[in-house]
Amino acid sequence: MAMIRTVSLVCGATAAVVLTACGGSSSPSTSSAASTTQTPATTQSAAASEGKAVFVANCAQCHTLAAANGKIGPNLDQLQPDAASVKTQVTNGGTRMPAFGDVLTAAQIDAVSAYVAESAGE
Repeated sequence: MAMIRTVSLVCGATAAVVLTACGGSSSPSTSSAASTTQTPATTQSAAASEGKAVFVANCAQCHTLAAANGKIGPNLDQLQPDAASVKTQVTNGGTRMPAFGDVLTAAQIDAVSAYVAESAGE
């Protein structure tokens, strides 16, 4: 029993550090089931924040997306693209849109793709 408790404490401490790094709670009274449930939301929040930052810095000047206050250009809220379509378009460009595959990192492209798809109502 003592060994199981020690492992639980170590795992709990590790989860607390991970959650703290992502802006989550490090409350020691949080059960591991609650931590497992909260971790994806916390990770999604961090990814959404990064995706929004990438969108605002690189996309909002040319695209409408209500969640990021983009108000000109192609309306992503109406188009409701999925993440894979956004990723392809951002990476390769198309029509009048320049490619960002050499400008943004793969992680930034993934973050902005997920953000646009989620924000536009995929």
